[in-house]
Amino acid sequence: MATPNYSYEKRQRELAKKRKAEEKRQRKLQGKDEGGADAPAQDGEPDAPADPAPANPSES
Repeated sequence: MATPNYSYEKRQRELAKKRKAEEKRQRKLQGKDEGGADAPAQDGEPDAPADPAPANPSES
């Protein structure tokens, strides 16, 4: 039986990580070009509320 080529697998993981980081960088640059800091998140994450509710309501 052939032995696994761990260095090839590691290289593939590194390339995938690098590709993902580059895509993220491109999305960030694209977001800045379109609307600056006020642009909504493009990755599908909901925006955080401006005033989060306090952890203990009796303190307010």
